Amino acid sequence: MNKKSNTGFILIVDDNPTNLSLLCEALNSEGFRFRVAVDGESAIAQVERNQPELILLDVQMPGIDGFETCRRLKANPVTQNIPIIFTTALADTDSKTKGFSLGAVDYIPKPFAQEEVIARVRVHLQLKQLTESLEQQVSDRTKALQQAQVQLVQQEKLSTLGELVAGIGHEINNPVNFISSNIPPLQEYIAAITELLSLYKQEYPKPTAKITTAINNLDLDFILEDITKILNSLEVGSERIRNLSNSLRNFSRSDSDAKIFADLHQGLDSTLMILQHRLKANSDRPQIEVIKNYGVLPQVNCYLGQMNQVFMNILANAVDALDEAIIQGKISNVIPQIKITTALDSEKLAVIKIADNGIGVPERLKKRLFEPLFTTKSVGKGTGLGLSIAYEIVVEKHKGILEVNSHPGMGTEFIIKIPT
Repeated sequence: MNKKSNTGFILIVDDNPTNLSLLCEALNSEGFRFRVAVDGESAIAQVERNQPELILLDVQMPGIDGFETCRRLKANPVTQNIPIIFTTALADTDSKTKGFSLGAVDYIPKPFAQEEVIARVRVHLQLKQLTESLEQQVSDRTKALQQAQVQLVQQEKLSTLGELVAGIGHEINNPVNFISSNIPPLQEYIAAITELLSLYKQEYPKPTAKITTAINNLDLDFILEDITKILNSLEVGSERIRNLSNSLRNFSRSDSDAKIFADLHQGLDSTLMILQHRLKANSDRPQIEVIKNYGVLPQVNCYLGQMNQVFMNILANAVDALDEAIIQGKISNVIPQIKITTALDSEKLAVIKIADNGIGVPERLKKRLFEPLFTTKSVGKGTGLGLSIAYEIVVEKHKGILEVNSHPGMGTEFIIKIPT
């Protein structure tokens, strides 16, 4: 520690004027800043208001003694890391042992030797700075490792998911194209055959008994009517599969190397299409109602595949939250809903709000939602990476904002803001 530093001070706690004078003179001669307290209670009050770098604490004082003062300071999370050096005339082993057991780092015997006071103070200030530096390095390294882990998981998930979904979309697309392209000519053929049968009926109103029996057994009128309905159903079904195939391919857009201008509404719709099976009613709950309040958004310059993953993580979390709340009986007589609202704000940011009407998240947990490996889900139902990956994509990759609003009993809302 630089003895001329103005960043901190040393607190001297002693009720003896002579001792105070000697300690103050010693510290002042070396340029250390210091303050004084004459008893344990006032020392604790001072430390809680303004934390010193180091405390020189007398053992024998009126009121609470030095040992009790030390115990209280070490019991308080705010003050427990401040190094304490006892100043004492008690040289017996039991007193020293008690001091160290309470958390003191050293002791200076009385009467004082100025050189010893300065040497011990300087050593423990340097040790404190080294400890703080190491703790900060460990914290920075841990944070960097967590971010690296999230990025690796994100890249792996994007790569694996993208290949899987794109492959499925491609494989679905070929047979669906075959089916849908053959439906129109099939409709024409059946219409022509129906017309031909109608002409036969007009030209030969009295068929033979064998043909009449065959027509009755076949229920020809019903079959001709039902064929049209079947073809219409095939047409609707193939169109639905085609939309799903397009949604899968849009969702898995591999654009990690460069941003593109894209329609975020299309990304939201593709994600909802993929999650459709999870939104349907099941034995535990009714269907989840999705309310879309889409505003006017311009094409947004973004990594669309990664933005789709953000939508997937947040929407899937909303479904999980509603499922768990209903199963646990925490909400009842309520139609589960997910509301998606989009708009362009005054700062030209594309704003996407995704809200559910579940039980919400307590304030103490809300602050940790974006931490890697943190999850509010029960064991085995969450990795704690979904929202941290979403945060990484929105904030780090797109220089945007990802916020959460939630109050117990009032649901949860995630707000995504992306520069356009």
